[in-house]
Amino acid sequence: MRRGFTLIEVLIAVGVLAMISTLIYGAFSGLRTSKEGVSRLSGRYHEGRQAIARIARELQSAYVSLHRPLDQSTQVVKTAFIGKRGSPADRLDFNSFSNRRFDRDSHESDQCEISYFGSPDPKRSSVVDLARRVSKQLDLEPEKGGRVDVLATDIDLFELSYLDPMTGMWTEDWDTTQAIGQPDRLPLQVRVLLVLNGGQRPGLGRGQSTIRFATKVALPISQALTFGVQ
Repeated sequence: MRRGFTLIEVLIAVGVLAMISTLIYGAFSGLRTSKEGVSRLSGRYHEGRQAIARIARELQSAYVSLHRPLDQSTQVVKTAFIGKRGSPADRLDFNSFSNRRFDRDSHESDQCEISYFGSPDPKRSSVVDLARRVSKQLDLEPEKGGRVDVLATDIDLFELSYLDPMTGMWTEDWDTTQAIGQPDRLPLQVRVLLVLNGGQRPGLGRGQSTIRFATKVALPISQALTFGVQ
């Protein structure tokens, strides 16, 4: 006499199979989520390290110059080092010897104007990116012109402090263009703090963990360039 499975046995088998499938799917889904999280975190660390390295390299070549024509009306270039406090990102505009020429016959020198500042992300509300402006053509407006690119995305904080060699104290602002500031002299060091959001905001389905980068950058050219000034 042939015997088959009863309906109850079939239902039990299907239930057990469905349970095992659910467990397997959950395990693979968890592994995929963990992999994506590790990959995203690794990418954010790489992004932050690259941003800090570039900021340090360009700050090390910062300078201001006293090379001005006797007739001030013919002046076409103005150098400056201006740091202003902001939230969540400070702003810094300065001249640097860090320009890299990629075209042999390009009419460029190693001098450039550089700015770092916070810029709202046009695609995500309440998200601020760290932007970098560079102008290879020096002019009378060291805070304007040039090309703007994103240096680091989704930042929580970009803070700069300046070590004044005259007082030995750290200050939050610096201005070489004002008599009440630090006329024609640069800080001895710049302290850089960059805090990135670990993922995106909670409303977009990710955590709020932060990634912190900090460094101190020494400025070799702390005094204004004066050679050749008559």
